[in-house]
Amino acid sequence: MSQNHSTRKPVLLSIACLLLAAAIVLSVGLGSVQLSLWETMTTVLGQGNEANHTILWDIRIPRVFLALLIGANLAASGALLQAVMQNPLADPGLTGVSSGAAVTVLFIMLVVPGYSALIPLFAIVGGGIAAVMVYLWAWKKQGGFTPIRIILSGVAVNAVFGGVIGLLSILYSDKLPAALQWMNGSLSGKSTSDVLTILPYSVVGWIAALMCIRQANILRLGEQVAHNLGQNLNRLRFTLSLIAVYLAAISVSTVGLVGFVGLIVPHMSRMLMGSDYRMNLPFGLVLGSLVLLVADTLGRTLFAPLEIPAGIVMAIVGGPYFLYLMRKGGT
Repeated sequence: MSQNHSTRKPVLLSIACLLLAAAIVLSVGLGSVQLSLWETMTTVLGQGNEANHTILWDIRIPRVFLALLIGANLAASGALLQAVMQNPLADPGLTGVSSGAAVTVLFIMLVVPGYSALIPLFAIVGGGIAAVMVYLWAWKKQGGFTPIRIILSGVAVNAVFGGVIGLLSILYSDKLPAALQWMNGSLSGKSTSDVLTILPYSVVGWIAALMCIRQANILRLGEQVAHNLGQNLNRLRFTLSLIAVYLAAISVSTVGLVGFVGLIVPHMSRMLMGSDYRMNLPFGLVLGSLVLLVADTLGRTLFAPLEIPAGIVMAIVGGPYFLYLMRKGGT
């Protein structure tokens, strides 16, 4: 029995990787212009016609890779936030981090578009400001931070920045159409340059997240155990929150507000792999990529040639799932 249990997790990880590979192949071939598997493979190998080459290499392949990067980023961010808050309902979008990053990005897009090259940096700043506000409001001199106060503060910060986003949308409504797709979390129109821009940021974030697996596991064991191990709980929570904010902010800067990936994926990962972050987090990175890729593929194929942004697809799926978790009491 123990041997079966020890081999189960690597098998599940392998299955997830195979499903991700299959999803990549299907996603590249699907769209308003359908390509067969043979046409896809020959075009990838440089033997297809010029039209297929343009569709694959200029439109679909960059979009697929971007979905993989963003999905992994949001999944890791959600997993770290859930460790910090000790609550499976924590998510970058629900705790104000994504909204904080979105405000700064939207401000640049609508007010000072000349500084668009600095959008990733400003997104990180905006997400960081949101996180600082959450922790300032959650802090009490006696006892420091507690998970429930962090969550409640996050909901309040999310509401504040949501209001600012609405205000900017009204004040600069004449410029809003250009930012509308971004606000809905769309991967449409992205190019190889977008992938190359976010790739190094993502790799840094993944490495930092994987290096914090031990700290996440300590938080998972509870406050008393952490104190017994001589750990500074506030420092652990701040470090993991910083990495989570970073991963969420760079994702928002590129594709806008895509909610619920950071909620659904860590929960599914815990169900399949257990709560130990040594397997939970790597599996979550793969699963996050798979979930967002499937959402984006469905969004651009179900009503082709019309496209539904991935953020809307995830909201339609994630909203009921969030209610389901609440009905279960967050377990």
